[in-house]
Amino acid sequence: MKDVSYFYESTFIYTNMTDNIAKLGYLAGATRFRRISEKLYVDGDKIYKDSNINFKASWFSVFYILATNDEPKTVLALADEIGFSHITIKNVVRELETSGLVNIQEHPTDKRSKHISLSAKGKELLPELEKIWLPFGDTLKHVLDVGHPDFLNMISRIEKELSKTPINEKLKIADELQQVQILDYKPSLKKYFYELAGNWLLEVLNGTLEEEDKYTLHNPDQAYLLKGGFVFYAVYNDKVVGCVALKRLDENTFEFAKLIIDKEARKLGIATKLIERCITRCKENAAKELWLQTTMRMPEAHKLYYKLGFEDKSAPSQMMVLKRTEKIMVMEL
Repeated sequence: MKDVSYFYESTFIYTNMTDNIAKLGYLAGATRFRRISEKLYVDGDKIYKDSNINFKASWFSVFYILATNDEPKTVLALADEIGFSHITIKNVVRELETSGLVNIQEHPTDKRSKHISLSAKGKELLPELEKIWLPFGDTLKHVLDVGHPDFLNMISRIEKELSKTPINEKLKIADELQQVQILDYKPSLKKYFYELAGNWLLEVLNGTLEEEDKYTLHNPDQAYLLKGGFVFYAVYNDKVVGCVALKRLDENTFEFAKLIIDKEARKLGIATKLIERCITRCKENAAKELWLQTTMRMPEAHKLYYKLGFEDKSAPSQMMVLKRTEKIMVMEL
């Protein structure tokens, strides 16, 4: 009699379940992530098999960490670095040892731990694997870009969000904190650009706006959209609480400006969501750089910019530097 679990696993990977699973929406998110993951593992195994290499896709992370470190690793260290459970790491290490690709030795100071390192056979196999990994990575990029050109950053943001607050904790505060929506510009939202950014700038500039501000604040559609840029709004509890403009500087360069969050909605991560939408839209447009200009009176904002990957740099020739600007930053995309 055939192993039922094997039949289920094979069916799960190859059968078209999209219609039934997709109907569950976000509730089936983990299922769909797992289905994609297992399909990638199965296809990866075929690549190694076609190259006559005795290696499994599920071994990659552990093997790569060991191959790129001079010192041995423990299961705990591997689990922390990769983000897998201890039992998953133990199983992979056991399979690698069975295949003769790693050595496991007693830890010199902790009898409860083991030192794991590549064996001579593992080191000998590494050059052959590296020949596969480069085109394999390029192919994966093409596949994932079908979903979205900013896919890796989207995955990183999901991982950070899950690490920050587990799903079970989020459920406890779901009634108190509704999801923030980031919307593209539409005519009915136009007035909020001045109400948010304009009033904030008037306060910051002691009631005197620069000429650039006078035009853009009242005409975000003409100032940004007609020139190839974008305007985004943040909506929280059915109220527009934030905005940002993504200004096109040239074919490959953008600048984000007029980022402001209503005082009552700060510390909810809305500024980060707006900036991330700007980054994503830049990548969708194959942009190479995203710039910003700010003042030294916003140290908390600067911390966020650095955290997201922006670096200090002199203004590019195509940027119109405002009189109040004291700091210019850029993110290489």
